[in-house]
Amino acid sequence: MDITIHTSFLPHDDPDASLVFYRDVLGFEVRSDVGQGRKRWITAGPAGQPDTSLLPATPDLDATFEKVQACDAEVVQEPTEQPYGIRDCAFRDPAGNLVRIQELR
Repeated sequence: MDITIHTSFLPHDDPDASLVFYRDVLGFEVRSDVGQGRKRWITAGPAGQPDTSLLPATPDLDATFEKVQACDAEVVQEPTEQPYGIRDCAFRDPAGNLVRIQELR
């Protein structure tokens, strides 16, 4: 069986704050922004990865963590070497969704 995750949905209550967070802080490209006011369907994903809509990973976890922390995101976990072999961090986006970012190795 070959399963590919194409899209992951994250609820939000402030589309402008979510847009700033994912576009300006994480550097995702906005693929669509449909609707108006607080009723909008926003699709964003990593630049250069048109088939992936959300699976944050970075080659420099410490730099990414500093950028996210500087925007006053709620830090859930600082960069940590996990016992199962990855290094990651966790924080909450403006809507309170838990986001984990993994370091590429």
